[in-house]
Order: sequence, then structure tokens, then C-alpha cells
Amino acid sequence: MTLLYKQVNLVLYSNDKMRAVSNVIVRDKRLTIFYNDRKITTLVCSPGGYEALAAGFLRGEGLLRELANIERIICNEADGLVSVKTCLPGPQWEDGHRGGCCVKSAAACFAGDVPPLSPVQSERRFQAVHLLHMIRELDERSDTYRLTGGVHGAALADGGEMLLMCEDIGRHNAVDRVLGHAFLRGMATGDNFLLLSGRVSSEVVTKAARSNVAVVVSRAAPTQLAVELSDRLGVTVIGFARGSQMSIYSNANRILA
Repeated sequence: MTLLYKQVNLVLYSNDKMRAVSNVIVRDKRLTIFYNDRKITTLVCSPGGYEALAAGFLRGEGLLRELANIERIICNEADGLVSVKTCLPGPQWEDGHRGGCCVKSAAACFAGDVPPLSPVQSERRFQAVHLLHMIRELDERSDTYRLTGGVHGAALADGGEMLLMCEDIGRHNAVDRVLGHAFLRGMATGDNFLLLSGRVSSEVVTKAARSNVAVVVSRAAPTQLAVELSDRLGVTVIGFARGSQMSIYSNANRILA
């Protein structure tokens, strides 16, 4: 298992005194993702698990639709490179795009290759107390966060248990890792919900919808665009899930008291 942190020496100032101590800090690496030999983006992320991270990122951008799309994933962990080869037709770049790295959205660099987002179709209902129990379990499992305070956590759960959990220095990366693992394992995610330690952004809602995840639960706040998008995409967004309460911002019919 790849360690997400390392021990360092530092100087601590406390109670008007300085002293040398050792502590741990999070590790971060650069990862460049290629899609059918095209450089898509370079992420700053926690080390390890690059295949799932790349698959989750491309899935969230709409460039991977089914597991059968993937022919192979080639990972050069030492150099921070991962290449995803697919059986899909070669991408058609938008007019005006001139190779290199697409910084904002990989999907925005393609013309006609990314299917439009459709509303999530799910009749699944969840008990509010179970969602709160699961967000507490996410906190309890966030070992690297407790040690360093420098990572975000994300998890996929169902009506009974937590299925997958990942930590990363980036909250979007943590989501991509979890959804990427599910995608590579061929897991059906329509009856699952996504747990987050960080803010719910419109990008997170988009990633959830691409994976047909209908409920997103976070300890933190959602943004305005996230809530507006979740209304259109049929995603239930829950924020401030702490202790015995939470705020349901959209599609509250999926949550039972």
C-alpha cells in the first residue's frame, strides 16, 4: 500500500518557545493522463492508484462510457504517466484546439465524442439516519486526514455498508478514485450514494450523474451551481451532514425520515 504521507522535521513555536519536532505531511505527485495517445491533463494528486484515478477522471468527463471501452491501461508510476487506450473512435478536437493539455475540462476539448448528460433515473430511497451513520464512518476511516489534516475523503456506500473509500489531496481526485475503482470493477452504482468530506461543486454533481449516482452526501456545503445542476440532473444533494442533522438541497423525495 502506497503511503500518502511522510515524516519531516520542523520547528514548532508554542507557548513563547521554539523546539525541534518531527511530524507528518501529505505527499503529492503530478500525474499526466493520456487518452488514446492524446495528452488530456496533468493532475496534482496523492501517490498511487493511478489507474483508477485516470479511469474515474475520464469517466467523469464522459470519455469512458462502459468498461468494455477500455482496451488497456498503461501506467508508468515512476514518471507519473498513465495512458488509457480504448476501442472508441479517435477523438475529434474542437476547432481552434491545438493539442497539448486541456486544463479545464477534457470533454470541452472534444466535438461530438461526449454524450450529453441525462437526468439520473433511480427510485432508490435512503433513511436519513443511515446516511448520517455512513458519513460518521467516513470520518472514522479517514486515517490520513487525522494524521496530516491535508487530504479529502470520498466513499461509495449502499443501504447496508460502505463499499469503497479513498483519500486524496484533491476533493475531485478523491471522487474520481472512488468512482474509477467502481467503474473498473464493473460495479453497478445506481443504488449507491456518494459520501464526501469536502464541498459539493457542480463538477462533483456532474461526476455523480455520469456514474448514475443519485445521492451525494457531504459534511461541507454545496455551491449554488451544484444545487442548480442537481435539480436538472435529478441528483439529491445533501450538505452539512453532521451529528444528527443534515440539509437536503434538492430532490428530497429520496430521503426518508
